[in-house]
Amino acid sequence: MTTKMEAGREKEHLLALKVMRLTKPSFATTIPVISEDRDLPGNLFVQALQADLAATKNIESFATGELLTLPQNFGNIFLGETFSCYISVHNDSNQAVQEILVKTDLQTSSQRLTLSGGNAKPSPSLEPENCIDEVVYHEVKELGTHILVCAVSYTTAMGEKMYFRKFFKFQVLKPLDVKTKFYNAESNAVYLEAQIQNITNGPMVMDKVTLEPSALYTAQELNSVPNSSEGETTFGNLNYLNPMDTRQYLFCLTPKSVETHDKSTTKGVTNIGKLDIVWKTHLGERGRLQTSQLQRMAPGYGDIRLTIEQIPDGVQLEQSFEVKCKVTNCCERTMDLLLVLQNQNNGLHWCGISGRQLGKLEPSDSMVLTLNLLASIPGLLSISGLRLTDTYLKRTYEHDDIAQIFVYSQQETGA
Repeated sequence: MTTKMEAGREKEHLLALKVMRLTKPSFATTIPVISEDRDLPGNLFVQALQADLAATKNIESFATGELLTLPQNFGNIFLGETFSCYISVHNDSNQAVQEILVKTDLQTSSQRLTLSGGNAKPSPSLEPENCIDEVVYHEVKELGTHILVCAVSYTTAMGEKMYFRKFFKFQVLKPLDVKTKFYNAESNAVYLEAQIQNITNGPMVMDKVTLEPSALYTAQELNSVPNSSEGETTFGNLNYLNPMDTRQYLFCLTPKSVETHDKSTTKGVTNIGKLDIVWKTHLGERGRLQTSQLQRMAPGYGDIRLTIEQIPDGVQLEQSFEVKCKVTNCCERTMDLLLVLQNQNNGLHWCGISGRQLGKLEPSDSMVLTLNLLASIPGLLSISGLRLTDTYLKRTYEHDDIAQIFVYSQQETGA
């Protein structure tokens, strides 16, 4: 189907240029024409609807139902879709012309692209009432105003060189609104939530939404139902978005190596990856968008980051247990650390030497501490009271509520 962009020809030229955008038809929702028995048409419409196809041909002008209609204007073009148009050069004169060359360019706010005719050879001759046709395609990758520039050059039978151009302007709109959020886990994993909203005026089918991670991470999509043999998604069977509807996608990114993660994410900005989104309109037209490189600001750990590397799921009352902690120097200076353990009267007691020297810790380096505790009361208890002091600056870093552990008694397990 075609939508006419501009017709006509320059009167002083022998050739006429027509450019038409190729689009699919649209559904036209019409209001059924009905009447009561006492009205002039009587029950004509009801009888026609119940009759065979031959009878309904008599009331096509009444538009009783949804019909496919040709576009009446240029329509909307959205970023990521493929723009296609039909270009025709017709010889309206009564004489043949030679050396016809048709060149098509697309001018955007940042560049000028040649769509056709860049290195083509001129057509040797075009007889009267004949035409030269071609179809050009271009995947739209920029927002804003686009200008299609069609230039035609030819030579008349008298040997005169002729040239003319026509311009067709159209706007490229934004089809989707994409928002992202990052969540940091203690395991060094990063969770990415992508909110995708359909801001067009029609429904669309979400064909594919994937994350292409950067070289630092591996990605796992969390939008499928676990243990589903049919690949069922968390969105159900209806895989489409109505206008202004929003869908949320979740991905988990894991650093490929602990060393790379520690050196690249203790400060500054880290590249996460790109979202690749593919959709189809309600009539099957395909669109694709790829976001720019998503960047994540490293969480503010301060000068020292303390994480739990190993902890039991549960411990027995009045029995000591081990906890492994990892200390990372997140600042740009060397630290000389001193460990102090303070009991907080919460049922957990540190076992070991408090006030011992841990030694020097270079920037971005880490050390693992194995600490012992003992629980005096049952329940879910919080581990607190760990203090690290930098002896160079006489600065103390307090770490409370670093983890929780369940303490049970022997009678509870036996029951």
